[in-house]
Amino acid sequence: MITIAFAIIASYMVVEVIGGYITGSLALLSDAGHMFSDAVSLAMTLFAFIIGKKSATSHKTFGYRRFEILIALINGVTLLIISAGIIYEAVLRFEAPPQIATTGMLVISTIGLIVNLVVAKLMHGGDTDNLNMKSAYLHVLSDLLGSVAAIIAAIVIMLFGWVWADAAVSILVALLIVRSGYAVVKNAAHILMEGAPNHIDQSVIIKTLSAHPNVLSVHDLHVWTITSGLHSLSCHIIVPSSLTLQQTDALLSDLQHELQHLGIGHSTIQFESDLHAHSAQFNCDITSTPPVHAHAH
Repeated sequence: MITIAFAIIASYMVVEVIGGYITGSLALLSDAGHMFSDAVSLAMTLFAFIIGKKSATSHKTFGYRRFEILIALINGVTLLIISAGIIYEAVLRFEAPPQIATTGMLVISTIGLIVNLVVAKLMHGGDTDNLNMKSAYLHVLSDLLGSVAAIIAAIVIMLFGWVWADAAVSILVALLIVRSGYAVVKNAAHILMEGAPNHIDQSVIIKTLSAHPNVLSVHDLHVWTITSGLHSLSCHIIVPSSLTLQQTDALLSDLQHELQHLGIGHSTIQFESDLHAHSAQFNCDITSTPPVHAHAH
Protein backbone atom coordinates (compact mmCIF):
# COMPACT_ATOMS: atom_id res chain seq x y z
CA MET A 1 0.00 0.00 0.00
CA ILE A 2 2.68 2.51 1.04
CA THR A 3 4.90 1.41 -1.86
CA ILE A 4 2.11 2.01 -4.39
CA ALA A 5 1.28 5.39 -2.85
CA PHE A 6 4.96 6.37 -2.99
CA ALA A 7 5.24 5.44 -6.69
CA ILE A 8 2.13 7.45 -7.60
CA ILE A 9 3.17 10.53 -5.61
CA ALA A 10 6.77 10.53 -6.86
CA SER A 11 5.70 10.18 -10.51
CA TYR A 12 3.18 13.00 -10.49
CA MET A 13 5.47 15.25 -8.46
CA VAL A 14 7.72 15.52 -11.53
CA VAL A 15 4.71 16.50 -13.66
CA GLU A 16 3.72 19.25 -11.22
CA VAL A 17 7.24 20.66 -10.99
CA ILE A 18 7.40 20.98 -14.79
CA GLY A 19 3.85 22.33 -14.94
CA GLY A 20 4.52 24.84 -12.18
CA TYR A 21 7.53 26.31 -13.97
CA ILE A 22 5.76 26.42 -17.33
CA THR A 23 2.58 28.07 -15.99
CA GLY A 24 4.30 30.25 -13.38
CA SER A 25 1.85 29.12 -10.69
CA LEU A 26 3.04 29.23 -7.07
CA ALA A 27 0.07 27.07 -6.08
CA LEU A 28 1.30 24.33 -8.41
CA LEU A 29 4.92 24.68 -7.33
CA SER A 30 3.97 24.62 -3.65
CA ASP A 31 1.83 21.57 -4.34
CA ALA A 32 4.78 19.94 -6.12
CA GLY A 33 7.03 20.76 -3.18
CA HIS A 34 4.50 19.26 -0.87
CA MET A 35 4.29 16.17 -3.06
CA PHE A 36 8.06 15.85 -2.71
CA SER A 37 7.66 15.92 1.07
CA ASP A 38 4.88 13.34 0.70
CA ALA A 39 7.21 11.05 -1.22
CA VAL A 40 9.96 11.47 1.38
CA SER A 41 7.42 10.99 4.17
CA LEU A 42 6.09 7.76 2.66
CA ALA A 43 9.61 6.45 2.07
CA MET A 44 10.59 7.18 5.68
CA THR A 45 7.35 5.65 6.94
CA LEU A 46 8.06 2.44 5.04
CA PHE A 47 11.65 2.45 6.32
CA ALA A 48 10.41 2.99 9.89
CA PHE A 49 8.10 -0.02 9.68
CA ILE A 50 10.97 -2.18 8.44
CA ILE A 51 13.34 -0.98 11.19
CA GLY A 52 10.57 -1.24 13.81
CA LYS A 53 10.27 -4.98 13.23
CA LYS A 54 13.86 -5.59 14.36
CA SER A 55 14.10 -7.62 17.56
CA ALA A 56 15.14 -6.14 20.90
CA THR A 57 18.81 -6.30 21.87
CA SER A 58 20.80 -5.83 25.06
CA HIS A 59 21.35 -2.20 23.99
CA LYS A 60 17.85 -1.57 22.59
CA THR A 61 15.77 -3.41 25.20
CA PHE A 62 12.45 -2.18 23.79
CA GLY A 63 13.54 -2.93 20.23
CA TYR A 64 13.30 -0.28 17.51
CA ARG A 65 9.57 0.42 17.77
CA ARG A 66 10.08 4.05 18.80
CA PHE A 67 11.92 4.73 15.55
CA GLU A 68 8.44 5.20 14.09
CA ILE A 69 7.86 8.13 16.46
CA LEU A 70 11.14 9.76 15.42
CA ILE A 71 10.06 9.55 11.79
CA ALA A 72 6.65 11.00 12.68
CA LEU A 73 8.41 13.92 14.39
CA ILE A 74 10.56 14.52 11.30
CA ASN A 75 7.46 14.39 9.09
CA GLY A 76 5.69 16.92 11.30
CA VAL A 77 8.64 19.32 11.30
CA THR A 78 8.88 18.96 7.51
CA LEU A 79 5.25 20.05 7.20
CA LEU A 80 5.99 23.18 9.23
CA ILE A 81 9.09 24.04 7.18
CA ILE A 82 7.23 23.61 3.89
CA SER A 83 4.42 25.83 5.17
CA ALA A 84 6.87 28.58 6.12
CA GLY A 85 8.44 28.43 2.65
CA ILE A 86 5.06 28.66 0.91
CA ILE A 87 3.99 31.66 3.02
CA TYR A 88 7.30 33.46 2.39
CA GLU A 89 7.06 32.98 -1.38
CA ALA A 90 3.37 33.97 -1.39
CA VAL A 91 4.13 37.26 0.37
CA LEU A 92 6.75 38.06 -2.27
CA ARG A 93 4.22 37.33 -5.02
CA PHE A 94 1.70 39.71 -3.48
CA GLU A 95 4.22 42.49 -4.09
CA ALA A 96 5.00 41.42 -7.67
CA PRO A 97 2.36 39.02 -9.09
CA PRO A 98 3.72 37.05 -12.09
CA GLN A 99 1.85 36.11 -15.25
CA ILE A 100 0.14 32.73 -14.85
CA ALA A 101 -0.96 30.29 -17.57
CA THR A 102 -4.29 29.47 -15.97
CA THR A 103 -5.45 26.79 -18.43
CA GLY A 104 -2.39 24.64 -17.89
CA MET A 105 -2.56 25.34 -14.16
CA LEU A 106 -6.19 24.17 -14.05
CA VAL A 107 -5.53 20.97 -16.01
CA ILE A 108 -2.46 19.95 -14.00
CA SER A 109 -4.03 20.75 -10.62
CA THR A 110 -7.19 18.80 -11.54
CA ILE A 111 -5.15 15.73 -12.41
CA GLY A 112 -3.20 16.31 -9.18
CA LEU A 113 -6.45 16.29 -7.22
CA ILE A 114 -7.38 12.92 -8.73
CA VAL A 115 -3.93 11.53 -7.91
CA ASN A 116 -4.17 12.75 -4.31
CA LEU A 117 -7.67 11.29 -3.92
CA VAL A 118 -6.38 7.89 -5.05
CA VAL A 119 -3.40 8.03 -2.68
CA ALA A 120 -5.56 9.27 0.21
CA LYS A 121 -7.91 6.34 -0.37
CA LEU A 122 -4.97 3.93 -0.27
CA MET A 123 -3.61 5.52 2.91
CA HIS A 124 -7.02 5.62 4.59
CA GLY A 125 -7.16 1.83 4.38
CA GLY A 126 -4.13 1.62 6.67
CA ASP A 127 -3.69 2.02 10.42
CA THR A 128 -4.39 5.74 10.98
CA ASP A 129 -4.14 5.23 14.76
CA ASN A 130 -0.41 4.77 14.21
CA LEU A 131 1.22 8.19 14.64
CA ASN A 132 3.72 7.56 11.85
CA MET A 133 0.98 6.50 9.42
CA LYS A 134 -1.13 9.43 10.59
CA SER A 135 1.66 11.90 9.86
CA ALA A 136 2.13 10.44 6.36
CA TYR A 137 -1.65 10.50 5.82
CA LEU A 138 -1.78 14.16 6.89
CA HIS A 139 0.95 14.91 4.34
CA VAL A 140 -1.26 13.44 1.62
CA LEU A 141 -4.43 15.19 2.85
CA SER A 142 -2.75 18.58 3.01
CA ASP A 143 -1.39 17.96 -0.49
CA LEU A 144 -4.94 17.20 -1.60
CA LEU A 145 -5.97 20.58 -0.18
CA GLY A 146 -3.15 22.13 -2.19
CA SER A 147 -4.60 20.70 -5.38
CA VAL A 148 -8.06 22.02 -4.50
CA ALA A 149 -6.55 25.44 -3.78
CA ALA A 150 -4.73 25.47 -7.11
CA ILE A 151 -7.98 24.65 -8.93
CA ILE A 152 -9.84 27.44 -7.12
CA ALA A 153 -7.04 29.92 -7.83
CA ALA A 154 -6.99 29.01 -11.53
CA ILE A 155 -10.76 29.47 -11.86
CA VAL A 156 -10.72 32.80 -9.99
CA ILE A 157 -7.89 34.14 -12.16
CA MET A 158 -9.63 32.98 -15.35
CA LEU A 159 -12.96 34.59 -14.37
CA PHE A 160 -11.86 37.79 -12.65
CA GLY A 161 -8.19 38.27 -13.51
CA TRP A 162 -7.22 38.34 -9.83
CA VAL A 163 -3.65 37.10 -10.12
CA TRP A 164 -3.14 37.56 -6.37
CA ALA A 165 -5.59 34.68 -5.79
CA ASP A 166 -2.74 32.24 -6.52
CA ALA A 167 -0.72 33.56 -3.58
CA ALA A 168 -3.80 33.95 -1.36
CA VAL A 169 -4.94 30.33 -1.61
CA SER A 170 -1.33 29.20 -1.17
CA ILE A 171 -1.20 30.98 2.20
CA LEU A 172 -4.55 29.49 3.20
CA VAL A 173 -3.35 25.97 2.44
CA ALA A 174 -0.05 26.64 4.22
CA LEU A 175 -1.93 27.62 7.39
CA LEU A 176 -3.95 24.41 7.23
CA ILE A 177 -0.71 22.44 6.84
CA VAL A 178 0.73 24.25 9.88
CA ARG A 179 -2.19 23.05 11.95
CA SER A 180 -1.66 19.42 10.90
CA GLY A 181 2.11 19.60 11.30
CA TYR A 182 1.86 21.12 14.76
CA ALA A 183 -0.47 18.34 15.92
CA VAL A 184 1.94 15.64 14.74
CA VAL A 185 4.98 17.34 16.31
CA LYS A 186 3.11 17.84 19.58
CA ASN A 187 2.03 14.19 19.79
CA ALA A 188 5.46 12.85 18.81
CA ALA A 189 7.23 15.10 21.33
CA HIS A 190 4.78 14.02 24.04
CA ILE A 191 5.66 10.37 23.42
CA LEU A 192 9.41 11.04 23.28
CA MET A 193 9.10 12.93 26.59
CA GLU A 194 7.54 9.78 28.13
CA GLY A 195 4.21 11.55 28.56
CA ALA A 196 1.20 9.53 29.69
CA PRO A 197 -1.18 8.47 26.88
CA ASN A 198 -4.01 10.98 26.61
CA HIS A 199 -6.71 8.31 26.40
CA ILE A 200 -5.57 6.41 29.50
CA ASP A 201 -6.87 7.80 32.81
CA GLN A 202 -4.42 7.17 35.66
CA SER A 203 -7.17 7.51 38.24
CA VAL A 204 -8.98 4.60 36.56
CA ILE A 205 -5.77 2.55 36.66
CA ILE A 206 -5.30 3.22 40.38
CA LYS A 207 -8.95 2.42 41.08
CA THR A 208 -8.71 -0.83 39.10
CA LEU A 209 -5.51 -1.97 40.83
CA SER A 210 -6.74 -0.94 44.27
CA ALA A 211 -9.98 -2.90 43.81
CA HIS A 212 -8.15 -6.20 44.35
CA PRO A 213 -8.50 -7.37 47.99
CA ASN A 214 -4.77 -8.06 48.33
CA VAL A 215 -3.74 -4.58 47.12
CA LEU A 216 -3.36 -2.19 50.05
CA SER A 217 -2.16 0.82 48.04
CA VAL A 218 -0.46 1.90 44.82
CA HIS A 219 2.37 4.41 44.40
CA ASP A 220 5.25 5.39 42.09
CA LEU A 221 2.97 4.94 39.07
CA HIS A 222 4.36 5.67 35.62
CA VAL A 223 2.50 5.23 32.32
CA TRP A 224 4.04 5.98 28.94
CA THR A 225 3.91 5.09 25.25
CA ILE A 226 6.67 3.15 23.54
CA THR A 227 5.15 3.58 20.09
CA SER A 228 1.67 3.98 18.63
CA GLY A 229 -0.64 1.38 20.17
CA LEU A 230 1.95 0.03 22.63
CA HIS A 231 1.66 1.47 26.14
CA SER A 232 3.71 0.56 29.21
CA LEU A 233 3.28 0.89 32.95
CA SER A 234 5.40 0.49 36.04
CA CYS A 235 4.28 0.87 39.64
CA HIS A 236 4.84 -0.19 43.24
CA ILE A 237 2.04 -2.04 45.01
CA ILE A 238 1.86 -2.61 48.75
CA VAL A 239 0.55 -6.04 49.71
CA PRO A 240 0.04 -7.83 53.07
CA SER A 241 3.25 -9.33 54.42
CA SER A 242 1.38 -12.58 54.94
CA LEU A 243 1.08 -13.25 51.19
CA THR A 244 2.94 -16.32 49.95
CA LEU A 245 5.01 -16.32 46.76
CA GLN A 246 2.32 -18.37 45.02
CA GLN A 247 -0.37 -15.87 46.03
CA THR A 248 1.79 -13.01 44.81
CA ASP A 249 2.24 -14.70 41.42
CA ALA A 250 -1.53 -15.13 41.13
CA LEU A 251 -2.04 -11.46 42.09
CA LEU A 252 0.45 -10.34 39.44
CA SER A 253 -1.36 -12.34 36.77
CA ASP A 254 -4.74 -10.86 37.79
CA LEU A 255 -3.46 -7.28 37.80
CA GLN A 256 -1.71 -7.57 34.43
CA HIS A 257 -4.89 -9.01 32.95
CA GLU A 258 -6.88 -6.03 34.23
CA LEU A 259 -4.28 -3.62 32.86
CA GLN A 260 -4.51 -5.19 29.42
CA HIS A 261 -8.23 -4.37 29.41
CA LEU A 262 -7.23 -0.73 30.04
CA GLY A 263 -4.89 -0.71 27.03
CA ILE A 264 -1.60 -1.38 28.85
CA GLY A 265 0.34 -3.93 26.80
CA HIS A 266 3.50 -4.07 28.93
CA SER A 267 3.54 -3.70 32.72
CA THR A 268 6.19 -4.02 35.42
CA ILE A 269 4.85 -4.26 38.96
CA GLN A 270 7.01 -4.18 42.08
CA PHE A 271 5.36 -5.67 45.18
CA GLU A 272 6.27 -4.32 48.60
CA SER A 273 5.35 -5.55 52.05
CA ASP A 274 3.13 -3.44 54.30
CA LEU A 275 5.94 -3.67 56.87
CA HIS A 276 8.18 -1.60 54.59
CA ALA A 277 8.24 2.23 54.67
CA HIS A 278 6.68 3.69 51.48
CA SER A 279 6.13 6.95 49.70
CA ALA A 280 2.54 8.17 49.65
CA GLN A 281 2.93 9.74 46.19
CA PHE A 282 1.16 8.20 43.21
CA ASN A 283 3.74 9.72 40.86
CA CYS A 284 7.23 9.84 42.33
CA ASP A 285 10.07 11.90 40.89
CA ILE A 286 12.91 9.92 39.34
CA THR A 287 16.38 10.91 40.54
CA SER A 288 19.48 10.64 38.38
CA THR A 289 21.37 8.75 41.08
CA PRO A 290 19.98 6.19 43.53
CA PRO A 291 20.03 6.98 47.26
CA VAL A 292 23.09 5.77 49.15
CA HIS A 293 22.52 3.39 52.04
CA ALA A 294 24.95 2.68 54.84
CA HIS A 295 26.09 -0.92 55.18
CA ALA A 296 27.44 -2.81 58.17
CA HIS A 297 30.83 -4.43 57.68
